[in-house]
Amino acid sequence: MNTSIPRYHGWSLFGLLSLLVLLMTGLILVLNPDLVEATRSAIRATARTSFALFLAAFLASAFAVLVPSPFSKSLVRERRFIGLAFAFSHLVHAVLIYSYGQLNPEFWPGRTTVGNIPGSVGYLFILLLAITSFKTTTRIIGAKAWKALHVTGMWVIAAVFTYSNFKRIPMSDWYVLPFGMMCAAIALRLVGKWALKNKRIQRHAYT
Repeated sequence: MNTSIPRYHGWSLFGLLSLLVLLMTGLILVLNPDLVEATRSAIRATARTSFALFLAAFLASAFAVLVPSPFSKSLVRERRFIGLAFAFSHLVHAVLIYSYGQLNPEFWPGRTTVGNIPGSVGYLFILLLAITSFKTTTRIIGAKAWKALHVTGMWVIAAVFTYSNFKRIPMSDWYVLPFGMMCAAIALRLVGKWALKNKRIQRHAYT
């Protein structure tokens, strides 16, 4: 008897990814007896899930050009839902940060307005990209404005991730890894754009 592995796509993929984020967060909070430390751990964990989901959406088009395969094509096809799952993961991340601030009164006074600017800008673009990821809002703003917003937003969020990991390197050498991954992802995306442009030039040259 043949058994097929169910393929998740569209909203089912978004639901699965979001559920996994919630399950992970719930387990961290339940299994750690210290709620303050558990919340801190959940903040770090959701930062990593958000980072992974963002990288998948950010690199989808580059992989499709540089490493064409059914997997890379599916990444492009599901990029919208991966992006929405990223937004959901970062929403959970934000709720955890707020909760940690309530549990630890010293948290918010220890932060500066300037220090909060990159994260605030990042969240603003995440919100804008999320609410314009539906057909209705796309029609309202128009295809040209939609593309400009999403390209700009992806690069702004990439810059925020890069800066956030870079500034934490003095706190822990571990942050060299995500910083390096983000730099490599930016380079791959630029190479992918160059390769796509080169293919278009060659295609026009033979037509």
